[in-house]
Amino acid sequence: MATTPEIRPEDYRSTYAPEEPGGDVWVLNLGPQHPATHTTLRHVLELDGEKVLSCTVHIGYLHSGFEKLGEHHNYNQYVVVTDRMNYVSPLANNIAWHHACEKLFRIELTPRCKAIRTILAELARIQDHLVCVGCSGLDLGGYTAFMYPFNVRETIYDLIEEVCGARFTTSYTRVGGLMQDVPEGWTERVRHFCEKLLPPALADFESLLTRNRIFIERTKGIGYISHDDAVNWGLTGPLARASGVRRDLRKDEPYLCYADNWDGKGRPAVEFKVPIANGGDCLARYLVRLAEMREASRIILQLTEDLPEGSVDVLPGDKQTLPRKEEVYFSIEGLIHHFEQIMTNRGHTPPVGESYGANETANGELGFFLVSDGGNCPYRARCRPPSFINYQCFPHLVVGHRVSDVIAILSAMNIIAAELDR
Repeated sequence: MATTPEIRPEDYRSTYAPEEPGGDVWVLNLGPQHPATHTTLRHVLELDGEKVLSCTVHIGYLHSGFEKLGEHHNYNQYVVVTDRMNYVSPLANNIAWHHACEKLFRIELTPRCKAIRTILAELARIQDHLVCVGCSGLDLGGYTAFMYPFNVRETIYDLIEEVCGARFTTSYTRVGGLMQDVPEGWTERVRHFCEKLLPPALADFESLLTRNRIFIERTKGIGYISHDDAVNWGLTGPLARASGVRRDLRKDEPYLCYADNWDGKGRPAVEFKVPIANGGDCLARYLVRLAEMREASRIILQLTEDLPEGSVDVLPGDKQTLPRKEEVYFSIEGLIHHFEQIMTNRGHTPPVGESYGANETANGELGFFLVSDGGNCPYRARCRPPSFINYQCFPHLVVGHRVSDVIAILSAMNIIAAELDR
């Protein structure tokens, strides 16, 4: 029977030498379930006292197999799996997955569906950023700063529960539409959140943390990434924009309501700014996320002011869209349509080909590459998760810093383990 080889300190010995001749090099395991690493990550740190000489990262503790599951579920079933990828903002994953599917199917969404998806994508962005900025305070010892954003974040859960019946595992999107339309009065409650609840919550949070001397000294100049390094590492999202990289898929490759004429009647794209910073450190990433939440709220208010009428699904009779539950339960035509979609290969069969669709989520570019052989399940399904790409520079960032800085750097990167081991 095979045995696990013994791991010795010299196995992780790097080319770095202690600052003082004769100094000891210590090997420290940070994780895989350290309370300040947020998730199942293992970092093998090589230390000279408190100074990090090298870092070896180990991922794969979740054993999720998300990509392989995509080859055994049809294009609607797999949305349940996407909830588990970035579980901090699952709606963004739902939208990104079906965005790629609809490019493969060559489906154009209805204006109402585009608007609702855009609203939910921005709510998910706020939801994700609230966790990140809150944990930026928590990991550095500021528990109060953690509670401030989590209090208002509960309201987003309530709004999500209204539209899909779940707070956490949403599974709300479908090929060519949504599980169901939003309930009556929902847009008014969303506007109330953006106008009355979020701004004072962010103001209180900033007064507590943004000018806090301890927080600034723990984040300014820590985990620095230059503009060129961010580009060379392939970073996206707040990590890249905090280093001055002007890249945002909502502007560069617009989709949904971020594109002009999204309603087919000449309606312009939603107006918003892409926050850019040049600090390149943990503090700059924190400030970019705060600014992005305000811009996301601005987008939501524009769409809720004049939400298009009509269906949330593509035109009736389209064989790629599931019928409404009322039709399934109370008409023979709807029941047969539903049976053909779910139990046979007559529905959800895109043309033979491939597609790549990507959305700008809270952590950066989330993309899915799909290959179709004409069946009702993808022949291949691959994911381009932002956390996986962003995480590759982590060993480079921590070298030269102290052990306590490793926690601050990881917190500002907002790594989600399910996007690493997929």
